[in-house]
Amino acid sequence: MRTAMIVWGGWAGHDPDLCASMIRGWLKREGFEVRVETKTEVFLDPAIKDYSLIIPIYTMAKIEKPEAAALCEAVKGGVGLAGHHGGMGDAFREAVDYQFMCGGQWVAHPGNIIDYKVDVTRPDDPIMAGIESFEHRSEQYYMHVDPANEVLATTTFTGEHAPWIDGVVMPVVWKKRFGQGRVFYSALGHRAYELDVPEIRTLMTRGFLWAAR
Repeated sequence: MRTAMIVWGGWAGHDPDLCASMIRGWLKREGFEVRVETKTEVFLDPAIKDYSLIIPIYTMAKIEKPEAAALCEAVKGGVGLAGHHGGMGDAFREAVDYQFMCGGQWVAHPGNIIDYKVDVTRPDDPIMAGIESFEHRSEQYYMHVDPANEVLATTTFTGEHAPWIDGVVMPVVWKKRFGQGRVFYSALGHRAYELDVPEIRTLMTRGFLWAAR
């Protein structure tokens, strides 16, 4: 049986507890045994190297250097890492090794909650198969991203809220390798209810399955 660990905490505005509960349900339906924790100290447990998948849901907050190093080493060794929005892409702002592993870091969401389009750029990839580009209302994440990411979906900024980024095409969903581990990320899902959007739920579930060893 594949095993997953969800670690949630940090800023409450992203509904980390609700997101953890929803994702736990998805994984259990896919046959995973799921462990749920709320403290980053759990990354120091040598047992994390035996998991199929680790999912951080921990916007902002802090992580001690040994904890971040242990997590990075586990993923380098083959454990999958997957997550969404600020829970993974804006966690542990001071931990640059963690950001290197994730493939990106949030820096802004001009206009806050707005309408924008998610463009599927790799419909041939199994994670995105059958998912068409769709309109979404949420935070449109502007991120610093790793050019080595394999980008699966993007969004284009209009410049309405920050004229100097008019026309900028920004990755929204990507996958990558980190050592022997697989890493999946989706910038979508500011609040827990967004995870019920069919396109988001589908691509995230598939991304988790892809990342899990």
